[in-house]
Amino acid sequence: MCILPATFTGSPRYMHARTQEAITYVRKYGRSDLFITFTCNPKWYTIAKELMPGKSADDRPNLIARVYHLKLGKLMDVITKGQLLGAVCCCMHTIEWQKRVVPHAHILIWLCDKIEATVIDHLISAEISDPSADPELYEIVTNNMIHGPCGSHYNYTSCHNSVGKCTRQYPRDSVSETVTGNDGYPLYRQRSPAER
Repeated sequence: MCILPATFTGSPRYMHARTQEAITYVRKYGRSDLFITFTCNPKWYTIAKELMPGKSADDRPNLIARVYHLKLGKLMDVITKGQLLGAVCCCMHTIEWQKRVVPHAHILIWLCDKIEATVIDHLISAEISDPSADPELYEIVTNNMIHGPCGSHYNYTSCHNSVGKCTRQYPRDSVSETVTGNDGYPLYRQRSPAER
């Protein structure tokens, strides 16, 4: 069973109902196995090709919402019907809008076969792929998934504190396998080039 809400309304009644549904799932299936965030990219070709000359995606929130909703539906189909990560017992998501007028979804997935800690590094990667092995993936990651520019030469960016350090802890140290950090958040495997 997979609950797919129409849109996020932001009303307290809606959020209360979604919270109650999540609690019901946790009672029946335990904690969710995966928490996935899926964010809209205003540079998607599907959005960019529909913009009038001189206009940006910010000028067309209706277009962003429609394209995002279609892509989110496709992602949910790949995860649930295509069983990309395994058979899904249930799932749910909610859509929120960021300040940059970009929607993103928080997705909870309960798998029928629970994920063991030993397979996390096969599912999640914080490493940049080898450009010669997979040039398309390399281009996607380097264009969309890199935090920065960041560092002592870029102390004007919003992620820097008064000391000049990045508040998101970048650049991060190399980690040979995924571990839980001191704050309870995972530190995903990010091997040094020499370890790969």
